[in-house]
Amino acid sequence: MTTFIFDVLKDLQKDNHNLSELTFVLPSKRAGLFIKHQIAKVNNTTVFAPKILSIEEFVEELSQLKSVSNTNLLFEFYSTYQELTEASKQDTFESFSKWGQILLQDFNEIDRYLIPHQQIFDYLGAIQEVNHWSAEKNQTEFIKNYLSFWNRLNTYYQHFSTRLINKKIGYQGLIYREAVENLEVFIQNNSDEKFVFLGFNALNTAEETIIKELLQNDIAKVYWDIDQVFINNPKHDAALFTRAHKNKWTNFKNNPFKWITGNYSKEKKIAAYGIPKNVGQAKFIGELLEDLHKDNASLQNTVVVLGDENLLVPVLNSLPNQIDALNITMGFPLKSIPLASLFESLFKLHKTSSYSIYFKDVVSILSHQFIRPLFYSDGIDYSSKLIETINTNNLVYLNLEQLNNLLPKQNDSLNLLFSNWGISIDYALSNCFKLILKIKTCLDGDKSSNRLSLEYLFRFNTLFNEVSKLNTEYTHIKDMSALHSVYKELLNSETLDFQGEPLQGLQIMGMLESRVLDFETVIISSVNEGILPAGKSNNSFIPFDVKIENNLPTYTEKDAVYTYHFFRLLQRAKNIHILYNTEADVLTGGEKSRFIRQLELEDIHDINHHIIVPKVPVNEQSLKSIKKTDALVKAIFKVAKEGFSPSSLTNYMRNPLDFYYQKILKIREYDDVEETVAANTLGTVVHNTLEDFYHPLINTFLTVETIKNLKPKIEERVTFHFKNEYKEGDLSKGKNLIVFEIAKRYVLNFLNFEIATLKAGNEIKIINIEANNDIELNIPELDFPVKIKGKVDRVDEYNGVTRIIDYKTGSVQQNQVEIVDWEDITTDYKKYSKSFQVLTYAYMMQKSNKINLPIEAGIISFKNLGSGFLKFAKKESARGRTKDSLITDDTIAAFEIQLKHLILEICNPNVDFTEKEV
Repeated sequence: MTTFIFDVLKDLQKDNHNLSELTFVLPSKRAGLFIKHQIAKVNNTTVFAPKILSIEEFVEELSQLKSVSNTNLLFEFYSTYQELTEASKQDTFESFSKWGQILLQDFNEIDRYLIPHQQIFDYLGAIQEVNHWSAEKNQTEFIKNYLSFWNRLNTYYQHFSTRLINKKIGYQGLIYREAVENLEVFIQNNSDEKFVFLGFNALNTAEETIIKELLQNDIAKVYWDIDQVFINNPKHDAALFTRAHKNKWTNFKNNPFKWITGNYSKEKKIAAYGIPKNVGQAKFIGELLEDLHKDNASLQNTVVVLGDENLLVPVLNSLPNQIDALNITMGFPLKSIPLASLFESLFKLHKTSSYSIYFKDVVSILSHQFIRPLFYSDGIDYSSKLIETINTNNLVYLNLEQLNNLLPKQNDSLNLLFSNWGISIDYALSNCFKLILKIKTCLDGDKSSNRLSLEYLFRFNTLFNEVSKLNTEYTHIKDMSALHSVYKELLNSETLDFQGEPLQGLQIMGMLESRVLDFETVIISSVNEGILPAGKSNNSFIPFDVKIENNLPTYTEKDAVYTYHFFRLLQRAKNIHILYNTEADVLTGGEKSRFIRQLELEDIHDINHHIIVPKVPVNEQSLKSIKKTDALVKAIFKVAKEGFSPSSLTNYMRNPLDFYYQKILKIREYDDVEETVAANTLGTVVHNTLEDFYHPLINTFLTVETIKNLKPKIEERVTFHFKNEYKEGDLSKGKNLIVFEIAKRYVLNFLNFEIATLKAGNEIKIINIEANNDIELNIPELDFPVKIKGKVDRVDEYNGVTRIIDYKTGSVQQNQVEIVDWEDITTDYKKYSKSFQVLTYAYMMQKSNKINLPIEAGIISFKNLGSGFLKFAKKESARGRTKDSLITDDTIAAFEIQLKHLILEICNPNVDFTEKEV
């Protein structure tokens, strides 16, 4: 396959040009390397390399101005804005940057297309005056300021451009305008030079003027790359600009137009693949490359062009392992590396000047991969210790002093991270530099494995140096919010360059980087509306009709630019794979691109359409099962000897796997900060408060007076137990205040319930509160006694009948403490767990001879207090009447059989711990 570059070089050689003495001007710097590579093929002898410039470099040389970053321009523009605007009416730098960026883009367009600035700005001001009825006598202050802004645009432009020229710097448009101004002198000084422009398509007015003048003076040649299919079709946008150049430039009336080729019509294999989602495209590119690798091991002359450059990382992760030669022309975005998330968290924290710090911000920063090593000392991770302390004590809001006090070993990194950065911008930047240095010191211990992380640090150090330089030179950054804005602006424009072999193997690039280059096999991703082409966007102060009037480019011209790039890529290619996203999305592009429709309608090539259904592995949701090994059986026996509690046995009934994790492996749930009081904390507080109230009343009969005397103590005891359980958690506002009031109300309602019961003539004697029980159960099948242990909330005597009471702060209904068949009590957690629990308490107390049968056992539900004491009952049938609510020897004997059966199942080596669907 011969390339466009090779054909140009051969043509120049045929015209007896010494390639070494030429200056090549290209649309991008990228193609320069390929020119040097092709010169070696064209020449049989060793020659000096020619001068190769991108169009931007050429115009800079012509204008004698240096291009600077967009951020620098914004700072310079704000200086102009401050000089021309009253101090009382000035926007902050952060507010200014939002509209200043748009105005800079408009200045750029106006200059690139050599529009008389006075004319267009006066026109814009006149439009706004008409729109806002300025003929009215009484204009509001807002309208006056608004119109004043539009009328000052020309003044801003004049002052700003003069300021930049005096500093010998400029934005692209100003550089182009100055280049045109200097063109005559440049031609006189370079009359012996020969410039070769190749691969251009859409030219702005300044570029057109420069190239036409150089052609006119016979010191330049220009080579276009357009196919006859495009240029002969007046409706084909791929040749929109080239057709205009051919027809309107006077140079081509007497000189040949090079070149119109016929490559596009040659035989090609074109396949279009509809693939759901971006990640699907990335994975499919990997599969395509794997197939191509089998035929062409080096993937030479193969390119992956990413229509959406956000696909770079997924594509890199999907590349086959066999690819050994790879070149990536795009950089890896600096904003995507882990260190960016750290500084984003720090700026987010310090943008709000608050004395207290939200615990999630602290945990997020302390647990970051670059911060943890700073707190690692003597083999201990002190950052984890600090996070654990925060969680244990429910510290929702903290300050620096608290953090220092909580840290077991003092570390000045806390001050770097959490001191008030808002004191001054210099202080904030100083902390950033110190932090980078501290992280570097940690990583220097193992440079070989931390090379990439050290590169990250170096780039961020360079970035903050740039921010510091801007702050020193301009002093426009006044607060943390503005600093964050500048930091993000610079971060978004920075990339990490990949090292690769630019002339060998697979090439991965963006659409614009493919200009002038040709490949045999082309894979293009994201060929969707909104991406290729980009579609409508109006980020400009200049209205659409004004742009048309002044020959400024609109979205129509911008779409035509991408049409050219897309079709030019296909011209010399033989194997073409076009990928598009079938899942139309507002954020990631629309339907299948019009480019694919156009290929179909042209009917020049056969398009093979494929809809790719991703191979999604089907993970069958099988229930987990843990086989009981000898070691596991020993662990179970150990737990059985130490003792089962009623709640652990009901936990087994609910899900054996949970029992295995919690009782055997001793895995606890992660103890996170309770921002809102949890249900179990509320239950503990209510239980403990009632224990305080009733414990002194053991072995006494309750009286109305005794209960009434407890009411004034509710506030104090509930507060005490919340402080004890909820630690440093805030109960003064929000949901926590509501939960606090609910706890008090639960206790008050219960005391009122007791009073009403006593007033009804009932007699209650407290026998025990929080009674500890610990019994041994002998099971013939086991050669050791099994221990059962647990606490009973309350044991009392109600009109001569002993009651075992379990408090529940949740809602419980009567049918939840009733059973029909004894065999069911250990099988259905939802229906019978409450019955099982109260019967276990009754069983333990009876076996330890603390009570005499018959008794009653049941639940008092604080959410269902109106139902009173919910007694356990044995029913004849599901719909039958209650048989008996008294627990007798028969009841205990029947329950003992089921209890032993459950414990034997737990200890049985042949019955695995099998997960249940909860």
